[in-house]
Amino acid sequence: MAEFRQRRFSNKSDNDDSNSERVELKKEVGLIGGLSLVVGTMIGSGIFLSPAGILREAQSVGASLCIWAGCGLLATLGALCYLELGLMIQKSGGAYIYLREAYGNVIGYLVVWTTVVVTGPSASAILAVGFAEYATTPFYPHCTPPATVQKCAAAFSILIIVSINCFSVKLANAIQIFFTAAKLLIIAAIIVGGFVMLGQGKTENFNNAFEGSATSFSAIAVAFYSGLWSYDGWNQLNSVTAEVKNPVKNFPLVVMIGIPLVTVLYILVNIAYFTVMTPAEMMQSNAVAVTFGDRVFGPASFLVPIFVVFSTFGSANGTVFSTGRVGYAAGKNGHMVRLLSYVSVTRLTPAPALTLQGTIAVIMIIPNTSTFSSLIDYFTFATWIFHGFTFLSVLVLRYQKPNWKRPYRVFLPIPVICFLASLYLIVAPILEDPAIEYLYAAIFILAGLTFYIPFVHFKIVPTFMGPLTIYLQELLEVVPPPEDELMLDGEVEEELEKSHAF
Repeated sequence: MAEFRQRRFSNKSDNDDSNSERVELKKEVGLIGGLSLVVGTMIGSGIFLSPAGILREAQSVGASLCIWAGCGLLATLGALCYLELGLMIQKSGGAYIYLREAYGNVIGYLVVWTTVVVTGPSASAILAVGFAEYATTPFYPHCTPPATVQKCAAAFSILIIVSINCFSVKLANAIQIFFTAAKLLIIAAIIVGGFVMLGQGKTENFNNAFEGSATSFSAIAVAFYSGLWSYDGWNQLNSVTAEVKNPVKNFPLVVMIGIPLVTVLYILVNIAYFTVMTPAEMMQSNAVAVTFGDRVFGPASFLVPIFVVFSTFGSANGTVFSTGRVGYAAGKNGHMVRLLSYVSVTRLTPAPALTLQGTIAVIMIIPNTSTFSSLIDYFTFATWIFHGFTFLSVLVLRYQKPNWKRPYRVFLPIPVICFLASLYLIVAPILEDPAIEYLYAAIFILAGLTFYIPFVHFKIVPTFMGPLTIYLQELLEVVPPPEDELMLDGEVEEELEKSHAF
């Protein structure tokens, strides 16, 4: 510990010419790891639990399948926009980094404020609650598990995931690959089971498939919200770009393989569901995959809840892994407390940023889960506000920085289409069915300015932060990133200009 105390405020090795002792995040995410991160995070609880929500809004089998396909297309096009930005600015942090560069510090701060404090932890909390629901049910075969037991199980799963991610990037990556393989296995089983039934003539639900389809702009937008939640994670690799091996090669492969693959699987799984269940039965089921398993897999149906547990745990692991890097990037750039940018001396992981995310997620589990889940719909609305800004930033940066190196250039109509789609998703529900919760979401985003103005713009540092940082630094055994990586306002632009100089 004496040696660690000496290095408390420094990340310099004794030999400044060597990088072997630099305490920083390493490039340990390869092609398989990247695919597992994106695919494994996207395939969470949505495809197993929420098809009924899309069907309820779409009001027909055909419209429901079209919305699943449309969500996949939008996710793919959006990922192509993020691909250009990620390869142009090869830093972890995702939309936070791009929006800061395109629009300035204020917009960049608001997206990181929303991501680190709400959307990232809330996504982890929702997945943990889904995990707990299915993990505890076998212990209460004749009744619903007590809410306290479920919440404890959800909190425990988050603590385990955060501990794994703090312990080792390689271990977190290996776990992500394992659980991704597990969820692909159950999805393949559902598809095969459904198509066997389809081959036996179970086609009645596809007759007049578009009869009664929804025509309301609001209903279609809300249906897309439910579908896009199931696709959430398509942009996860942008949050960890700095840790991707050979990003110019692997990044496009992950996007071109991973997202279309998930889209095809989602459509095939829904066809399998409609082969076995009528639309009315689907809408009455709280867990469509479990109902499907009971009817198709017979004695082996008990495996479905187990694989749903695997799926939610793996998705939560991917969410924690990527969102922790957003907090790390914000701390490094001075938009969050600097402690979030510190790296474990022995594990080379962003332990403080991961710990903060896990702590907020556990706190979010405490309230009544139904109220919590309803509010998340409106924070999904907030997320697509920032997605819209990010799509537009492709055009903004093409104009502002025409000479920057772009290993991949997206076809310009694509970000325009994605921006218009985002605008539709944001505006349609408000115009057709105004709700006070949309205002709450907007107020929360703007509330970030109450922290930005004193602590970021005017750089006011509370007196207790110094001793608290030293204490937490020694407790967690973390050190600041290398001095050449720690950037203040104004230095980010200079550093990016240097990286793009020909």
